[in-house]
Amino acid sequence: MNERPGLSRIGIIEAAVRVADRGGLTAVSMRNVGKELGVEAMSLYHHVANKDDLLDGLADWIFAGIVLPGPGEPWRPAMLHRATSARNVLARHPWSLTLIESRRSPGPSLLRHHDAVLGCLRTNGFPVALASHAFSVIDAYVYGFVLTELKLPFASADGAEEFASEIDVPADAYPYLAEMVGELVIGKDYSFADEFDYGLGLILDELDRRRRRVEE
Repeated sequence: MNERPGLSRIGIIEAAVRVADRGGLTAVSMRNVGKELGVEAMSLYHHVANKDDLLDGLADWIFAGIVLPGPGEPWRPAMLHRATSARNVLARHPWSLTLIESRRSPGPSLLRHHDAVLGCLRTNGFPVALASHAFSVIDAYVYGFVLTELKLPFASADGAEEFASEIDVPADAYPYLAEMVGELVIGKDYSFADEFDYGLGLILDELDRRRRRVEE
């Protein structure tokens, strides 16, 4: 089959996204992506060198979807906005969690993303080392939170209460866990998702404390 008119690298990558969204990263192959586009796999090689190149493109596509700090933006709201955006993008595409930091050939969106985040921190008083630490700990928190959120056995406040009722934590054996469940979950509008901003705030508070200490 000849190459279909209009076939492009970005179109191929977007087709790979759809394949991954349906079947996970293991479903992504040149054959499956070609099938998604209605062409033979060989047609893709005009735009994508091989599967590794396709995966590099997928990783770059994810980073392109994350909001970046703007020029001159204060670091704290910028980091909060970026972390929230990253959480949303990763949650929509769970397969990306195992992909985005594993590529050896970073694309322009990935490089621009990292440079913008570091630039925001550096121009707001973070030394190089502290900027690197901040970037690392924020991303580790975001990735870990999304992974936990995706794996929870409930998806809503009602689901959390039902789950807590089902496991029936005995207070005599697990007093502190039972206390937490009783005060925060049973009969309450508990949402694990609400923990995101609180936990991120703790991290940003400590980063601000360390940044100020450097300035003294």
